[in-house]
Amino acid sequence: MSSVPTRFSRLGSWAVVTGASSGIGRALALELAAAGLNVVLAARSEDALNAVAAQARALGRDARVVVVDLAAPGGPAALHAATADLDVGIVVLNAGFGSGGAFLDAPPDAHAAMVDLNCRALVASSAAFGKRLADRRRGALVLVGSIVAFQGVPFSATYGATKAFVQSLGEALVVELDAHGVDVLVAAPGPTDSGFGARAGLRMGQTMTSASVASAIVAQVGSRGTSFPGWLSKLLRGLFMALPRVLASRILGSVMRGMSR
Repeated sequence: MSSVPTRFSRLGSWAVVTGASSGIGRALALELAAAGLNVVLAARSEDALNAVAAQARALGRDARVVVVDLAAPGGPAALHAATADLDVGIVVLNAGFGSGGAFLDAPPDAHAAMVDLNCRALVASSAAFGKRLADRRRGALVLVGSIVAFQGVPFSATYGATKAFVQSLGEALVVELDAHGVDVLVAAPGPTDSGFGARAGLRMGQTMTSASVASAIVAQVGSRGTSFPGWLSKLLRGLFMALPRVLASRILGSVMRGMSR
């Protein structure tokens, strides 16, 4: 196999990607493999992960499949243990899901499940892998958030709140882990044709491709701060920055109400 490219050689030879079975996670795994990294693919769907692993191996890289439910107790610890023998230098925490519709119409268990995966599992994985990278004094941690993290999102209230959590956690870790040689990046993509809309019960309008979003994120790996990958992410961020948060939330609420099936 070819050597790791210079821009990643200081980090390590393996990248871990959660939510790697489809959408942005799958595209990120393949983009990292194309950049010369071996990849650990983590998600619940073994068949889908094996298909992505085959594509990564066709690019000349090693791939390890870890079938895990990160929302389950012990899920993040199981993933960390499954990679203990690898020279992991990049960790991309992408696993998550959302939903559309009125807050009061969703069963409480649905809100709790979203918080478990999007927040609790993210914290556990960030802590385990963050300490591992800090002990090595090198590495990159990428948290995949969303453009909706910067104001309330009516008709996708819990999802928007979980992504605000991701954004806040990531911004804090940028500062804390910098002292330990770990580069923390928060990626905040806009609407993406990733399969998210189908699971969330949303009719998606203008979107970016998963491949274009993944390419933009990988281009920023090793930098610190917040990234808005893709033209649509940057456009929407610019538009909403110019508005008071309450007005931005009302506009988003109107959009999300129309998108909800």
